[in-house]
Amino acid sequence: MSCSGTTGLEFGAGNIKIDPAVLKELPEGCKVTSTANHGLSFWAQTGRIDVLLRDGTSQSFFIKVLSKDLGLNMTRGEFQSLLAMHNVLPEFVPRPVACGTYSTIPDTHFFLCEFQEMTDDMPDPHKFTALLSKLHRRSVSPTGKFGFHITTYAGNLPQFVGWEESWEVFFSKSMKHALDLEIKKKGPSMELDLLSRALFEKVIPRLLRPLESDGRVVKPSLVHGDLWYANSGINVDTDQPLVFDACSFFAHNECRFSSGKFAPAYAEYIGFEDEFGQWQPACNRFGAEYVAAYNTFAQISPPEEDFQGRLDLYRL
Repeated sequence: MSCSGTTGLEFGAGNIKIDPAVLKELPEGCKVTSTANHGLSFWAQTGRIDVLLRDGTSQSFFIKVLSKDLGLNMTRGEFQSLLAMHNVLPEFVPRPVACGTYSTIPDTHFFLCEFQEMTDDMPDPHKFTALLSKLHRRSVSPTGKFGFHITTYAGNLPQFVGWEESWEVFFSKSMKHALDLEIKKKGPSMELDLLSRALFEKVIPRLLRPLESDGRVVKPSLVHGDLWYANSGINVDTDQPLVFDACSFFAHNECRFSSGKFAPAYAEYIGFEDEFGQWQPACNRFGAEYVAAYNTFAQISPPEEDFQGRLDLYRL
């Protein structure tokens, strides 16, 4: 996604000029002291804004800038995802500040949150999963259903977020949505058609229907949505785990550990990952020890004998 047209508002190189729409969202009366490029993104320009507050203290913000209608939707989705998570567990995510549109550059949009200085070390499995399980446990779906109130994006691809009462139905529609994106991008495939038929007619009902049978229920839990190691860190000041770059919705809590991030184009396609499924690929450094640690804080959904099968399904 191009962010061309931002001449004069680049981050770094001594530039402290920012768009008035962004300035309006910063603390009243603050003065921008510096900007810098920060982080990497396939889709956006990302940076850090340092300001001096009225009381003489300093504060920093992270900004992500994208273009066109897709960029507008992506910034909105990320803002609403982090806002939902922050409302449940503020110590686990940077505070989202705003999303909006530049006033000086047409069709250019931004996401703004508080900047947190982080290391890229892997968090302690028990510290991390204690917070993650708390997010899942405390969160309450506003409709009592699976889904989300706004489309969220895994990379630059929209996720299915329509409200559904049944987890099996929601997962099936999400998987169908992902496969439709694949077919649209790469064309039809007889092999994919054959495998998909088996997936929808046999595998999904076999593994997910028991979760909602014989009096069992699945709680819709707020999930991060793209929980791989590069979207986590450790706060330098507090030594506490943090997560960011979310594309949330309400799902089965086991379902949100997935994307392995293979080649960039394909990795960002894997939009339906779910919290545990996201931890399965070998290239994701959230390994079995994190799943085991999580299971000390949260009970495996019955029937427990299907747990590994469900993770195999979710990591598709």
